[in-house]
Amino acid sequence: METLKRSLVDLPPAFLDALRDAVGQQAVLTGEEDREHYGHDETEDLRFPPQVVVRPRTTAEVAAVVKLCAQHHIPITPIGGRTGLSGGALSVHGGVGLALDRMDRIIAIDERNLQVTVEPGVITQVLHEAVAAKGLYYAPDPSSKGSCTIGGNLAENAGGPRAVKYGVTRDFVLNLEVVLPDGEVIWTGANTLKNSTGYDLTRLIVGSEGTLGIITQAVLRLVPLPKETRLMLVPFREAAKACEAVSAVFRAGVVPSALEFMERDAIDWTLRHVPNIAVPVADDTQAHLLIEVDGQHADTLVRDCETILQVMEAHGCQEVLFAETSAEKDALWRMRRQVPEAVKSNSIYKEEDTVVPRYELPRLLQGIKDIGARYGFKSVCYGHAGDGNLHVNIIKGDLSDEAWTNELPRAIREIFHLTVSLGGTLSGEHGIGLVQRPYMDIAFNAVQLDLMRGLKRLFDPLGILNPGKVLP
Repeated sequence: METLKRSLVDLPPAFLDALRDAVGQQAVLTGEEDREHYGHDETEDLRFPPQVVVRPRTTAEVAAVVKLCAQHHIPITPIGGRTGLSGGALSVHGGVGLALDRMDRIIAIDERNLQVTVEPGVITQVLHEAVAAKGLYYAPDPSSKGSCTIGGNLAENAGGPRAVKYGVTRDFVLNLEVVLPDGEVIWTGANTLKNSTGYDLTRLIVGSEGTLGIITQAVLRLVPLPKETRLMLVPFREAAKACEAVSAVFRAGVVPSALEFMERDAIDWTLRHVPNIAVPVADDTQAHLLIEVDGQHADTLVRDCETILQVMEAHGCQEVLFAETSAEKDALWRMRRQVPEAVKSNSIYKEEDTVVPRYELPRLLQGIKDIGARYGFKSVCYGHAGDGNLHVNIIKGDLSDEAWTNELPRAIREIFHLTVSLGGTLSGEHGIGLVQRPYMDIAFNAVQLDLMRGLKRLFDPLGILNPGKVLP
């Protein structure tokens, strides 16, 4: 477990009493077990418990808590489902951990306008199922969809496999109710598909990782639920050939609903980790692509699959596995979604969330392997190849603690320099949070970083809202 020395503020008894008056006695938690529970996410082994946990139920309660924090200069960190991988919800400066899990209502599903209004604590999969029951579709689907929340998805601008066709979370947001760092409540936009009225505060808030405001409601766009899907698992003897095939699919005129890449180790570790999944893997297979197409008409999908198959064969694929039944499709997707857990169960690791233009994926993958060879670490790579998003899991393995602590950051810096040199950037969907903050100078120059700091000061002049995140 990594711990850092922290200089924590004093929480006056009057402040704690005022919190209890604002949200109720039962919603203010000061016990060690509760604070530890809300003091970690899925980022490595980091632990930063808040000094007090507050669990509001309404926007008015959130605003009251924020006003109290502003009056007393107390840091406040919004906390969602705690599935993040960049440390965005960790209370690194203590203070108040604002857990939004009780704000979990789906307020309204507007079937006429294909919109839904939700609170931030709604679990993503719960939203998927609620709108699917009405023949509608909310496409963003992170691997942690069964436990992550819409508020966290908005804060990090989460993606998932279907982003390649439908877009990331930001592309589905129409309007947000936001509590500003002084307790003022605003709506950022309008419930319309087009809006060219003033600065786009909605898109600014999405992906700001809780550093500019606290989202308390969101109006999200929906689309009709696809009636048909086809899914195939495509093995390759060479990982580079699998990566090369990715951009060729799009150049052939097909836009898959998902196009995922998995290295051999990712598949092997997952098959050992997840019971009741049997996928044949040849001894010389080094990588797989998991490719899905969806739509309203089966004949269109058959033609798309034929085109994809031609592209795969032109790039030297091995025998393609087509998922014929719903159970087979579910098994393949369960395998893909369990890769992060399987990697985590094998070794201490660090995960980097690189993203490049998809044609550059082969060069990125090879460069990562070359850097690993120089620094002596193994990496397991997988991710959303269709949009160039490669998750790089650096495995500690036999690396010494000294190398892991002191040399690995230099290797990660080289990976990010390579990523940016290929036209990419540091994070595709996990955010910057705490752990990627030291590398922001690779993606942005001093002028750009100063503009971001200026925005932060404008919204949060006291610097109390999720301090220690994003900006170096």
